[in-house]
Amino acid sequence: MTDMDHVEETPVMTTAQQPLRSGFDAASTAGEVMRGIDLTGRTAIVTGGYSGIGRETARVLRAAGAEVVVPARDPERARTALREVAGVEVEPMDLMDPAAVDAFAEKFLASGRPLHILVNSAGIMAPPLARDARGYESQFATNHLGHFQLAARLWPALVAAGGARVVAVSSRGIRFAGVDFDDPHFEHRPYEPFVAYGQSKTANALYAVELDRRGRAAGVRAFSVHPGMIVDTGLAKHLPAEALRAAGAVDDEGRPVRDPARQMKTVEQGAATGVWCATSPRLAGLGGVYCENCDISPLVTPETETAWYAGHELPGVLPRAVDPVAAARLWQVSEALTA
Repeated sequence: MTDMDHVEETPVMTTAQQPLRSGFDAASTAGEVMRGIDLTGRTAIVTGGYSGIGRETARVLRAAGAEVVVPARDPERARTALREVAGVEVEPMDLMDPAAVDAFAEKFLASGRPLHILVNSAGIMAPPLARDARGYESQFATNHLGHFQLAARLWPALVAAGGARVVAVSSRGIRFAGVDFDDPHFEHRPYEPFVAYGQSKTANALYAVELDRRGRAAGVRAFSVHPGMIVDTGLAKHLPAEALRAAGAVDDEGRPVRDPARQMKTVEQGAATGVWCATSPRLAGLGGVYCENCDISPLVTPETETAWYAGHELPGVLPRAVDPVAAARLWQVSEALTA
């Protein structure tokens, strides 16, 4: 990202993680968040925009008038899933294939359109160990590095928007692990699926911190979000049914449990925070923060940490996931890995 290579200011911890009292809550839906917002003339890219919360994100942005582009590893599957969302563009792209990411970005840049909204919603969770052609662990490669490279290549279009927002879909999975800078690809430590997932989700949050710091002078602001626990999106396909029951995510008949107060949400509720971050006027002039339940999350403190780990209902973000020093280090590592 050439224009962003030389940022002189030193990262410092801020108190930006302060809820705004947005007027929305855990039960709010993406459609409710979008009421009264007109995106005519705006362009959005939504990765993972043909399934789960990504599809709902693409749907509501399109309904508000935005031009929506959905990059997809399987374009035909994506077109089928989006057949009822008129006007969405589908283009081929595989986040684990650097050449495919570059090709998608080059085609978009050639269209001459500014990019007002980039929602990085695609992701995988807790699969068996797999590596891409570079030897990178699949969750880190898909959830973080692919999106890092995508935004880097799309940077001219984001700047051209004159006020763009990038939304990184993170997760409360940040609790499972920070980023292991010495061994991010599990080459020297045993592979644990949820440790790898937690690392990638922490990376998503840290990425938003540093992207916002580097991009704010050009009008590019970034946010990370915890969408909630939404079990019927396909993300949990690698988890056995008994694990989902034990977590209280599904009942004895395998039906999803809905309880927004405990972060167990519908797809429409799960998409709401990302859409809020992408469009809300309340966030004008803000960025680099982790959000949930359509608001900025408070920091988890030593006094609240035990309760935060124990219960789904307590909001908050671990300080390590918004640490600007770690965010700057991750940026340098990510640049080297995607060069």
